Parts: sequence; C-alpha cells; structure tokens
Amino acid sequence: MKFTLSWLKEHLDTTASVDEIAETLTDLGLEVEEVVNPADKLKSFTLAKVVHAEQHPDADRLRVCKVMTNEGEKQIVCGAPNAREGITVVLAKPGDYVPGIDTTLSIGNIRGVESHGMMASERELELSDEHNGIIELPSGEVGQKFTDWLAENDPAKVDPMIEIAITPNRQDALGVHGIARDLAARGLGTLKPLAKATITGQGACPITVTIDEDAKTDGCEVFAGRLITGVKNGPSPQWLQDRLRAIGLRPISTLVDVTNFFTFDRNRPLHVFDADKVTGGLRIHRAAEGATLTGLDEKEYTFPGGQVVISDDNGVESIGGVMGGLSTGCTEATTNVFLEAAVWDRIQIAHTGRALKINSDARYRNERGIDPEYNMQGLDDATQMILDLCGGEASEVVIAGEVPDTSRAYELKPARVISLVGMDIPEAEQRRSLEALGFRLEGNMAHVPSWRHDVLGEADLVEEVARIASLTKLQGQPLPKLPGVPKAILSPLQKREQQARRTAAALGYNECVTYSFIDQKAATLFGGGDDATMLANPISSDMSHMRPQLLPGLLRAAARNQARGFTDLALFEIGQAFHGGEPEEQSLMIAGVLVGRTGPKDVHGASRSVDIYDAKADAEAVLAAIGAPAKMQIMRGGEDWWHPGRHGRFCLGPKKVLGTFGELHPKVLAEMDIKGPAVAFVIHPADIPLPKKKGATRPALVLNDLQPVERDFAFVVDANVEALTLVNAAQGADKAMISDVRVFDEFIGGSLGEGKKSLAITVRLQPTDKTLKEKDIEAVAAKIVEKVSKATGGQLRG
Repeated sequence: MKFTLSWLKEHLDTTASVDEIAETLTDLGLEVEEVVNPADKLKSFTLAKVVHAEQHPDADRLRVCKVMTNEGEKQIVCGAPNAREGITVVLAKPGDYVPGIDTTLSIGNIRGVESHGMMASERELELSDEHNGIIELPSGEVGQKFTDWLAENDPAKVDPMIEIAITPNRQDALGVHGIARDLAARGLGTLKPLAKATITGQGACPITVTIDEDAKTDGCEVFAGRLITGVKNGPSPQWLQDRLRAIGLRPISTLVDVTNFFTFDRNRPLHVFDADKVTGGLRIHRAAEGATLTGLDEKEYTFPGGQVVISDDNGVESIGGVMGGLSTGCTEATTNVFLEAAVWDRIQIAHTGRALKINSDARYRNERGIDPEYNMQGLDDATQMILDLCGGEASEVVIAGEVPDTSRAYELKPARVISLVGMDIPEAEQRRSLEALGFRLEGNMAHVPSWRHDVLGEADLVEEVARIASLTKLQGQPLPKLPGVPKAILSPLQKREQQARRTAAALGYNECVTYSFIDQKAATLFGGGDDATMLANPISSDMSHMRPQLLPGLLRAAARNQARGFTDLALFEIGQAFHGGEPEEQSLMIAGVLVGRTGPKDVHGASRSVDIYDAKADAEAVLAAIGAPAKMQIMRGGEDWWHPGRHGRFCLGPKKVLGTFGELHPKVLAEMDIKGPAVAFVIHPADIPLPKKKGATRPALVLNDLQPVERDFAFVVDANVEALTLVNAAQGADKAMISDVRVFDEFIGGSLGEGKKSLAITVRLQPTDKTLKEKDIEAVAAKIVEKVSKATGGQLRG
C-alpha cells in the first residue's frame, strides 16, 4: 500500500514529520517497507540566474552563459535551446550528483571553453520526462535551495511517498483514510471526517441489474449502480494525476482515475462501464466453462467455469470484483457511463483470481474485505466527483441484493489486557482507543465497525488496545516462582517414552518417524485395514488407512534402504498405533527392527545373521530401562505376522502381554520386499505396571555375603514339552531360596527313545540367613524334582 504525505494529510490533521509517521506506522503493525523522499536527491541544487549568454566560438548549438550563483558569477556551457539571458534556472555545481544522468559533476572543458557546472532539465532531476530545455522558474532568489522553492510553488514534486506492508487481517489499512484513523488513535493527529455526498437521481436508470440465484449465496451480496449521462472524459486534473503517479499508477482518463482514487483513498474498488457499449441490462452470474473475455489489460481470459462475472446481452463484460472488460471500457470518447459499486464474496474473489492468474488492485482489496456499509455512500461520493470533474447528470440508483449485515459486539474485559499481553492499561484509555478506531461502546459491549472483518472475539479487542498503546513498550516480566519443589510435568508414560528412546539409541538403533497412515495391503498384513481405520480423504492411494502397528513403516524404511545398498539396519520408532476409529482405540508402542547381519566382516570376529536372541536381548534392555519387572515369562501365541516357531511374548501371567519379539513371518517379509533375515520386537509401555512407590528414590541395595550354591538337573520329558514349563516349575519349588534357573543343554535321540528329549538346567540357590548344609540343599533338590515331574510328566535322568 503506497500513499504520499500530502495525501495522508487530506485525512489527518498533523504536524508530524515523515520519520515520526513511519516509526508510528510500524509500531501500529503497519510495517513501513520504504520511504521515498524526492527532496533527498534534490537538496544540493540551488537557484541561479543567467546574466549573459553568447554563442560558443566553436559550436553552433552551444552557448556560453555567465550565471550568477550564491558563490559569485560562474561560466557554464549549455546546449539547451532556451538558454538565454535573464532566466532563473536550477544549478548543479561541480561535485553535485545528478540522478537523471547518474553522474557526479566536475569542472569540464567543452571545445576549449571551461564549464563550472550545469543548468538542469526536469528529466535530469527526475521530475518528469521533459528534456526539450532547461528548467525556467518564474520566480526565485539566487542561492535559494531548489527544494525550498518546490515546497512553496510545486509541493507535489517533493511529496514523500510511504509504502507499508499490509497483513491479511488489516484490510481497513488498504485505504488512506484507514491509515489516518490508526495514526489518529495513537495520538499523532486528528482524523478529519469524510465529506459525504448526497445525490438525487434525475430519472430512472435504463440499465437494469440482476443477480442469479446461484451467485447470491457465495458470489455477489449486493450490486448497485447508476447511469451518468453527458460526461466529458479526458485527462484528469493535475492534482489527481500527481497523486496516482506518486504511488506508481499511470493516469488514464478522468473516469478511470476517479475509480483508482477511491480504490486507494477509501479502500472502495469501483468500476465504470461505457454505457453506450452495454446492450440490455447487467446480469451477475456464474461463468460457463470455456467462456472468454478480453480484459482491460488486453489479455484474453478463458473461464474454467463457476467464476462470478457480469454480462449483458452480448456476453461477459467484466470479471466481478477483479477486472473489467475491454469492450465496455471507457475512453476519451465516452459520454455516458454506468458507475457500479458491489460487495463480493471474498473467497469467491480469491478463487477467481487464482484460477485466471489475475493480480489487480480490485482483487487485492475485494478478497481481503471492504466496508459493506460504505457501498451506497461510496457510490454517491464517486458520482459527485465525476459530476464535479466531468459534468453530466446522474440517474437514480439501481440495486440488486442487499447490503450484508455485519453488526456484532463483544464484551470488553479490561483485566484481559494484563492476562493476555501483560500490559497495565487503564480502562478509560482502553475505551478511548477503541472509540478512536471506530468501535461503538455500550456499557461493556464493544460494537465492531463494519470495516473490521478481522475482529471476531474478545481477544481481538485486547489486541487493538495493546496495538494502539504500543507493543514496543511491553516489558518482559519473570513468571512468579511457586514455593517448594515444582510438581513433575511429564507423565509416567512420557517418561517411559523418553527413556525408551535413549536406550534404543544407545543400543545402536536409528530412530524413524514414519507416517501414521499406510496402504490397505500393508495394514491387512498386520491386523488392520478395515473400514474403521480408513481415511475419508487420504492424501494418496498408498496412505489410505491408519497403521495398526509400527512395523509396516519400519519395514518400508528398511526396504528403501536395502534398495540403496544399505543392507545391515537397526531401526526403531515410538508412536501411536490405531485399532479402531475412536479416540480411545489407539495405543503407544515401541518397535524395533534388525535386518541383515550383526556387523561387517572383520578379521577379529565372525559376522553372522541377526537372530531371535538379538531381538530378545534388545527388547529386554528397553523393558528394563522403562521399569518392567525382572521376572517375566516367555510365552508363545503371538500374532500371525510373527514366525510361528521363532517368536516369544513377554508376559506377566497368561493375559498380561508386555511385548513380543522374534522373527517376522517369511510371507510378511516377501510382501514388504525385505531381503535377508529380519527380526523385530514390539513393546507396549502402557501395559507395564507402575511401581507401587511413587517416590523418585531407589530401594536400598541388598547385599548378601553368604555363598550361593548351584546344582544341575537333567530331566527326560516328552519332545513337545516346552523348556519354559520346566523352568517355571523349578523356579516355583522354593521362591525364597531359588534366585535363578537356566537351561544349559538339550539332548534328543540316543538311548532316550522316540518322542523324548533331555533338558538340563542349572538352579542357583542363594541363602539369606545361614550357610546351606547338604541336607538343606537335598531338601530343595527334592522339591525341584517333585515340581518338575508333576508339571511336565518327566523324570530325573539317571
């Protein structure tokens, strides 16, 4: 958004300097991107007077002038046709930088005649494109600064231009009046009231306007206009041209320049149709696919269909709220004009602009939001300016639709300013700030002005109060310290997640973060893939379902790495898995995958394929780190994606499963494109019992100085008896004394006979109060034999 200082002062009565205004605007949230002050590049030039001029002795087109300056009489060689005695000129001395020719002057010698400076033209000073001769001033004193003369006689040429960045929530600042309102609310001046025109139409408007039903709800809310006959279009007044040029716009004609003026002055985009080129009435509707329009920029646009356009009996004549059409555009020959003002749906405007790749000032404002309540008044104000500048006679207004009702109010809670932004602003000052911004206060209810679409709640009121008070004055305050030791923030499950992540990384695993959604085929492999976990709007076909396990993502990652030549992998992930479509049907899991071999080939040791015991050891390490009990049972019965004979479950009883480890089923590996051996583990941290004591202290260390005793037993059992059954039976013979039971040998065949095997175990006995004697050891051994025989049906091997 660009504007000049003089333009701003048409709305703001202020004596503030450009620097003060720029600093205040940035502090108000309207960040100043650039300030262009033409006086800065003209400050070195002064006025001088030509006292004598004669022909150059060696050049027909050059004249040697005697020029009176503030430093005395100087000789200057000049080639301008109007260089003559008696005129007042603008002097550039040696050492001055001339912007139009990008040159710093020095004393020159032109065909044998010395020249001490230059008399400048308007183009050489970048005041205009005029270069037919040097500047002739009608008045001025020798030695007077040229910038001072311009400030008195032609202030538009030294009018500073300010450009600010507009955030999407500050559509009200897309007009100079809205910017002035903010500055006045800060106290940098007084806001001048807008002059409101009242136009009484002379006769009915012959051009009718209608809005199709499908364009009313989210297309055009209100469309109004009137016919102005007998206008005389041509170049706009100099003051209007100067304002438009100062902000980078090219003056076109009075009718078009008036609409551009209101676009930037009041944030009120308008459009003018040449009424003699309009056939029939104007209809607002949605464009058919394939319809075309040549815009005012002389480019042809083809509509994909559904955009809101304005048509007459000949077809589409304008893109509603974005750009007019060339065929009904105004020219200097225009004598009858139809002026329209409308309120368009902001989202529709944005979609249309993107679809057609049009960036216009009208689109920029309409898609951010204009003041709907100013629609009819804006039409009158623009009509009055056209009548003043072009003459003519205005008809009555025709209107389709209704001006939308934007009235709403929110409660002003003065204490919220402290709690939200930490600023202590008196209530009276808060109310003054809001009223200065156009809010209407009734008691504690603040009624939002129609031009502030962004204010949608109590917090927005606080933001406005704080913004006007200046957020740069906000000082950081330390948070109050609570007495005593603060309570723990992390939950037990979060602590377990943190500890598991550190432990897995210490074991050499690389952490993966995969998508929570996978393809249906992979989900089905791991017990999911049903409609309950299917996404309603997946981002791609291979991400259609929520993952039932973490393993699919890890295996996909392993397959991608294998395809790139990385065959030995250790990957883990901690995240949620989903067993249904409800919020409670998900759980935290810890999963790890080992693929390939244990390490590279080495002369000091053997490299081998990863196996089930690697996964078991790593799973036990993670379980121990997150507080799982040391005495867990290893049972079968894992899910179908595990190898049926090479996996195990960590259990606390038959129903409490803490995790699973083992080889993955060969069919699963083939489906997931995994080459070579792959083992994995999955842990459910939420199922691990919490410690009975909630304190952070560890239990006292228990040391025993009595010598432990180990005894070996070998039992002949049926071949289908699991070693775990035997171990659990031996362990239960005397829970107080037996500290450990391990299987160290298995023998099948020989004299044992068909269907039998021998399992050898080591039992460690740890006395607590006295050294064990032989009879004590034999008593425990007898219990072990009895328990194992009863549990397995086996007998002690002779």
